[in-house]
Amino acid sequence: MAKKDYYDVLGISKSSSQDEIKKAYRKLALKHHPDRNKENKSEAEDKFKELSEAYEVLSDSQKRARYDQFGHEGVRSDFGGGGFGWKDFTHSEDLKDIFGSFGGLGDIFESFGINTGFSQRRQSYGPQKGSSLEYKLSITLEEAATGCEKESKISHEETCKKCQGSGAKPGSKKEKCSACRGTGRISFSQGFFNMARVCERCHGEGEIIKEPCEACRGKGIKAVTKKIKVQVPKGVETGVRLRISDEGNVGLKGGPSGDLYVLIYVESHEIFKRHGNDIVVEVPITFTQAALGAQISVPTLEGKVKMKIPEGCQYGKVFRLRGKGLPSLRGYGRGDELVRIIIEVPDRLSKKQKVLLEEFAGESGQDTGPLRKSFLERVKRALGG
Repeated sequence: MAKKDYYDVLGISKSSSQDEIKKAYRKLALKHHPDRNKENKSEAEDKFKELSEAYEVLSDSQKRARYDQFGHEGVRSDFGGGGFGWKDFTHSEDLKDIFGSFGGLGDIFESFGINTGFSQRRQSYGPQKGSSLEYKLSITLEEAATGCEKESKISHEETCKKCQGSGAKPGSKKEKCSACRGTGRISFSQGFFNMARVCERCHGEGEIIKEPCEACRGKGIKAVTKKIKVQVPKGVETGVRLRISDEGNVGLKGGPSGDLYVLIYVESHEIFKRHGNDIVVEVPITFTQAALGAQISVPTLEGKVKMKIPEGCQYGKVFRLRGKGLPSLRGYGRGDELVRIIIEVPDRLSKKQKVLLEEFAGESGQDTGPLRKSFLERVKRALGG
């Protein structure tokens, strides 16, 4: 039997908006829901499924575009070889809005395999891993260069030592919940559906604590603060996350603990700027040192080193000290230190200094500097004379 056109199924036109599609589906789904058609449940269930299939396609812009162009063949691959199934219904969030006021539909849709979020979350009775935690750690640039060990205090949840995680007062024990007989779920029927909800008495645990542990108030876990040592490797930079296994919150029902993630923040340095594994430092020198050349002392992450300034050194000249940067986090190679020269011009001169500089200017000429000479030549070319 050929499938009906999805637009006809919902009673809308091809130009209908998303709001119109949603309203049409809501109206028809409520009308044809099996619980409202008990005398003809099988037919109602088929109609309800047909409506939901049409809504699944037309409420999705990509599926709708393929359907408009190729018909049912355009969306066949979305539903697998067996056609549309409730596992293919991806608009569970819409159901909260569409069916939120219709009692019991949350459980009904979950019985189809659709997670609508109406019902309380099903409890997991097996071991559950504890949640992971994140902690921010600040280090200096020097510590990032050499690696270090840092001791920090963290707060996380551990198994209560007094009750050993049972939640019951020492000497007492949990009792099976009489309401759900230890299953944690209460079964009931609604129409032709068999459903279950979380037991309200034991909250899905299946057991009742009549005498809770005083230390953890029956939770079985307790927040504690402890000191941990963090091994920071060489070459880390801001944003690196270090994972420390089993230092997160304790797991439930014997499950493993979560992990602790240490987020590294490298503090800004007073004189160095970092660029990857390289560092940059600006070093001021005098006019005389720049003109005559000199040997100067330059700071590095490992202490001061001597560096030669050649005669006629220009402002902004960059020298490279190889291997004086930061090591690679991956364990091979090391960055460089880039030394940028800043030439200081004195802002106050004695009479003798002025006379000497004027003599120097007269002797050398005003336009003999390489940068100025080059600039004047470019100006001449640009202005034509």
